[in-house]
Amino acid sequence: MAIEIERKFLVNGDQWRSLASGITYRQGYICTKKEGVVRVRIVGDRGYLTIKGLSVGNSRAEFEYQIPLSDAQTMLETMCERPLIEKNRYIIKHGELIWEVDEFFGENAGLIIAEVELSTEEQVIELPEWVGIEVSHDARYFNANLIKYPFCQWTD
Repeated sequence: MAIEIERKFLVNGDQWRSLASGITYRQGYICTKKEGVVRVRIVGDRGYLTIKGLSVGNSRAEFEYQIPLSDAQTMLETMCERPLIEKNRYIIKHGELIWEVDEFFGENAGLIIAEVELSTEEQVIELPEWVGIEVSHDARYFNANLIKYPFCQWTD
């Protein structure tokens, strides 16, 4: 079992775009409960099944397994809640950390979030200049919640 320690931020401007190329992600959720989620994801030409536990602070248990692409496609088409999450992910190194910038499409078009995984909850990080306000504890920005309340429906 791995423990995921992650912080999320909104992204300012377009400066980050020149720092990396994106890869397409399609993902859906078979189960979304407060106690945890079960996610199916296709990244490029690979399929994954991920189980994530309850978030405590910025941490939670995470189990991820590669599965056959055809299985992932079938699960996305037949078992997952709608809408699916469609996004491009950009991997950007800044200092000693790797940032993942997610640019969403479909019903979440216009939303761009930067995430960084940490070694400890207390780890001090240097924010790139294109990183804006932190949204780590705002549940609206969790991918599993973007299927229930997509960005296109937000009014604030």
